[in-house]
Amino acid sequence: MSSFLTRKFLSSLGSFTKYSQAGVFSVRHLNLLEYQSKELLKDSGVSVQNFTIVDDANKADSALDKFRVDEYVIKAQVLAGGRGKGWFDNGFKGGVHLTKDPKEVKDIVKHMLGHRLITKQTHKDGILVQKVMIAESVDIQRETYVCILMDRGYNGPVLIASPAGGMDIETVAEKTPKLIKTVPLDIYYGIDDNIAKDVAEFLGFTGEDIKTKAIYELKNLWKLFVDIDALQIEINPLVETADKQVVAVDAKISFDDNAQFRQKDIFELEDTNEKDPREVEASKFNLNYISMDGNIACLVNGAGLAMATMDIIKMNGGDPANFLDVGGGVTQDQVFQAFRIVAEDSKAKAIFVNIFGGIVNCATIAKGIVAAAITLGIKKPVVVRLQGTNMEEARKILQESNLPFTMENDLDVAAKKVVAAIK
Repeated sequence: MSSFLTRKFLSSLGSFTKYSQAGVFSVRHLNLLEYQSKELLKDSGVSVQNFTIVDDANKADSALDKFRVDEYVIKAQVLAGGRGKGWFDNGFKGGVHLTKDPKEVKDIVKHMLGHRLITKQTHKDGILVQKVMIAESVDIQRETYVCILMDRGYNGPVLIASPAGGMDIETVAEKTPKLIKTVPLDIYYGIDDNIAKDVAEFLGFTGEDIKTKAIYELKNLWKLFVDIDALQIEINPLVETADKQVVAVDAKISFDDNAQFRQKDIFELEDTNEKDPREVEASKFNLNYISMDGNIACLVNGAGLAMATMDIIKMNGGDPANFLDVGGGVTQDQVFQAFRIVAEDSKAKAIFVNIFGGIVNCATIAKGIVAAAITLGIKKPVVVRLQGTNMEEARKILQESNLPFTMENDLDVAAKKVVAAIK
């Protein structure tokens, strides 16, 4: 199961919120920085403001020599919202600034680069700013909202539009639902001229010239959505400028991580500096790792079993430190790496291996964890529950290893034992 679907699964189950107090805080699916999303939009023919990127404060002068505009927007590039109201570890206020003075731009860049930006969406230490986007300020006359996303309720893609852009779309939908237009799209035909014209008029692009531009932008957004295997492209706002242009000022794009094999160039853009190193390490072996704040590491197969494992640990007075889903067609080396990753979590004081062998071969799991435990010289308590395909052979492998594994068939008893091992 993909990490995106795993998270959707976990968030949809009430039992998790009922029993688990451990906060899931790492996100594995691909996120791009703002300037990277703008580059994708631009490459697909969507109009965006002119911009340049600076990653070295000493190069700000040369960057501005080639980038002259009437007014500049300077934005710290981090994966967090609330940048404008954030602050830096050096006392500098705001991750978004506006100025007409090129000299001031250089000074702002120097205060951002190499410093940590703290916002309401970051942890207390903030995020290190390694890139700053300097963009041309847009003279906005009117803001609208456009989003294309895959929607399970419609069994496919939908286009959501609102003339009330620049606002929280959930608030708009709640208070003024008549300002929201939802258009189900045929995956084969997408946004044609008729749909684009109807939506452009709903958004308020009524003059023939600007309506034509809006139609062009909407059709190019669809083209991008399909070309990059997006799950969602949200433009908030899509603006009408004072000189009657249609420009995508801000964009959020989410991707289907199952399409990584088709979108290698895009996935290679990912900045992993802000992610949990164990999550990054797990992804190298096609494993899904989720970090939590407890003290029992969980090695499982499948989101459903992960859910049950975490619930039963909580019910017996324990706290999950993490869970790592090895999936279905797992190899012995992947099991080795999975066990190593959860075992090396400093928070984990014990390890719970809970595998139901349907597609998974329990013997493969046993060989992998034995090899990892020997290599690591594991000292932490390890409770193993293996059920299903080749479970008898798996138990024999564990017994003959002479390692101090605790083997248990019953899930509730196994959970009690791993919690007791810590206490």
